[in-house]
Amino acid sequence: MDKINSNKEAWSRVSEDHYHAFQKEFACGGHELNCYIQKELGDIRGKDVIHLQCNTGADTIALARMGAKAVTGVDLIPENIFYAKKLANELGIANAEFVESDIMKLSEVYQKKHDIVFTSEGALGWIPDLAVWAKTVRSLLKEDGFFYVFDSHPFFLSFDEAKLGEEVYEIKYPYFGREPDCDDSIGGYASEPRQGVKAYFWMHPVSEILNSLTEAGLHVEFFHEYPENFFDSGNMEKSAKPGLYQYPYNTDKYPMSFSLKATVYHK
Repeated sequence: MDKINSNKEAWSRVSEDHYHAFQKEFACGGHELNCYIQKELGDIRGKDVIHLQCNTGADTIALARMGAKAVTGVDLIPENIFYAKKLANELGIANAEFVESDIMKLSEVYQKKHDIVFTSEGALGWIPDLAVWAKTVRSLLKEDGFFYVFDSHPFFLSFDEAKLGEEVYEIKYPYFGREPDCDDSIGGYASEPRQGVKAYFWMHPVSEILNSLTEAGLHVEFFHEYPENFFDSGNMEKSAKPGLYQYPYNTDKYPMSFSLKATVYHK
C-alpha cells in the first residue's frame, strides 16, 4: 500500500468519530473558525470558496455560515465526504457541496474557478508534494481571487511535542527532513486515537511553502506567525482568543502556527 492510500485508510478510521464530535459542537452553539482566520479572511459574503482537505466538513459549514455564496469542500476520504454531506444536510446548509478527490489529482478532474481557495489547521503535512499542491491552488483561483492557509508552524512541528509542556525544546522531527514521519496511530483532537495504522506526515519548511506558491504564479500578500496553537498538543490552556490554545510561558518564545494569504501574480 502506498503512503497516500495508507493515510486514506488511517483517516477513514476516525471519520465517524469526527462527525459525532462536530455534530455535538454545532448542537452546543456552533463551530467557528478561530479568531485569526475570521479576521484575516475578512468579509466573504457573496464569495465562491473552495475548501481543500475539508475533513468531515465542519470548517466548510462554518465558511458557509459566514455568508459565502457557495462553498465546496474537497477531501480524499470517502467516509469524510459522506459525513460532511450528512452534517450539512442535518444543519440545513444549502450553500455547501462536497467533492471526493486526492488534492494531488484534483486539477485532472475539477476545472471550476473560485474567489477563495481555503486551507486550515493541520492540512499541509498530509501533502507529499507542495509543488503539485501549489499548482493546484493556482488552477482553482479566479484572476482576482486569493488563497488563504492557517496551519501548524514548521518550526513548532520539529519539536518533541510531549516535552514542550515542560519547556524542553528537543528536536524530534528534522526540519529539513525529506522522508515523512510514520505514526502507528491516528486521531486525538476530535476522536480517541486509533492504533494499528500507518499514517505518513511530511515536514515542509517555511521556504518550501513560500517558494512553491511563488513558483506556481502566486504573490504572497502576508505571512503571519503566532505563539498559539489550534489544538491542545499537550498540557496547554485554552487561550482567551477563541479557537486557540497556549502555553502560559510562550508569549514570545516560538511560533506554533502561521497564516498566509496569496493572490495571483500579474506582471
